[in-house]
Amino acid sequence: MKGKKFPTQPFINGEFCRSRNAQKIPQINPATEKVFAQVTAASESDLNAAVEGAQEAYVGGWRDMPPGKRTEILFKVSRALRDHVEEIAQLECRNVGKPISDARDEAGLGARVFEYYAGAITKFFGQTIPVSRGGFDFTLRQPMGVIAAIVPWNFPFPIACWKVAPALAAGNCVILKPASQSPLTALILGRIAHEAGLPPGVLQVLPGPGGKMGEALVNHPLVRKVSFTGSTDVGSKIMALASRDVKRVSLELGGKSPNIVFSDADIEQAAANSPMSVFANTGQDCCARSRVFVERKVYDRFVELFLAATKKITVGDPSKDGTQVGPLVSAAQRTVAEKFIAEAKKAGRRIACGGGRPFAKGFYLEPTVLLDVEPDDRVWKEEVFGPVVCIRPFDDEAEMLREVNDSPYGLSGSLWTNDLKRALRVSRQIESGVISINTHSSVHVEAPFGGFKQSGLGRDLGMAAMEGYTELKNIYVAD
Repeated sequence: MKGKKFPTQPFINGEFCRSRNAQKIPQINPATEKVFAQVTAASESDLNAAVEGAQEAYVGGWRDMPPGKRTEILFKVSRALRDHVEEIAQLECRNVGKPISDARDEAGLGARVFEYYAGAITKFFGQTIPVSRGGFDFTLRQPMGVIAAIVPWNFPFPIACWKVAPALAAGNCVILKPASQSPLTALILGRIAHEAGLPPGVLQVLPGPGGKMGEALVNHPLVRKVSFTGSTDVGSKIMALASRDVKRVSLELGGKSPNIVFSDADIEQAAANSPMSVFANTGQDCCARSRVFVERKVYDRFVELFLAATKKITVGDPSKDGTQVGPLVSAAQRTVAEKFIAEAKKAGRRIACGGGRPFAKGFYLEPTVLLDVEPDDRVWKEEVFGPVVCIRPFDDEAEMLREVNDSPYGLSGSLWTNDLKRALRVSRQIESGVISINTHSSVHVEAPFGGFKQSGLGRDLGMAAMEGYTELKNIYVAD
């Protein structure tokens, strides 16, 4: 990205605008700790102009555009995103310290999401219903209007696409609010989508401080729904604010996901795959399998193999193709993780590997494995959002499941077993929105993604996401 220009201003009504706000948001490369860009924060007047422009675009054409035409435009957006995968990936790598190979995969995922929902438009319909009175009864799925999509810094580009694509496909217009640490690829998404044929106002992108901008969007009378991914604490505040006007919300929040290994599993495969289920993205993943439950008879062998696999992980410069784990997004995020480690060490827990800073520059932290932890330890119960995992043995399935479910979270999780009956039985009993068997893959474009309990409500991805951006209307015609 050296020498290449990228947008740094709010994107409103099809163009980058000079904001009346003098505030600049510094963008820091986590690998070098250097500021490489200054992004202009949107002002209150920018926000009002964006929402009003989106409403005008909604009632002025996008809502009533023939499905075939919307399909054509979103397919063009998908193709354009594929043409810009490397540009998006390089910028994401620089902006949040994401390993370049992961960033390329995520840029490609964004294109696939638009492709999926472009194809879904003409396959999304209501029902005809036989009713006891006779006559003709049918349902319609109608768009809501202006949607506020608030996305996090850990997966900035794909999650933006997860929210924008189904909302647009359903006929809504979107105000995209990226995180302050990672607004650059969201601004590129706005530019690419508009150049591909998306009408002005249909997608607006507003960088700015999360609390102030987010609250203003939730409170705006023209915003009909808020789709948020982020912390449980912020999600609960959004839900409270939205309740004043009974706004629709969907929330994908925190997690403390389990990774359960039974003795009949392929232990070599489970141990080889499990480290990256928590250390990928430097542990900054609400799906991170940071609580590992291992049946006691294979515990020692699993830990031995897990540690060996962890020590082989390549930590380093995210711009290098071979890097698997880069820096955390900020010094503050690293400090949070280090406090968890220090607290565990003080309590006598064993640091089996990691825990230190491998380089003098950059917000790096070694992948860290903690043993001998107890169920009441904070590191076992709370979301670290860093490269820290705890491993504990279990003897009894029922007792283990009680401990798995003794958490306010319920987003994701894995279990490893070659017993199909056990796999189905345990999957049903885990209080979680996503369960993976003999893998740690949580995200599929075609399948719903979201959590139970304080991990949120509503779903991203799949047809469930598109349904979540519509109102269901019933119409009855008498004989």
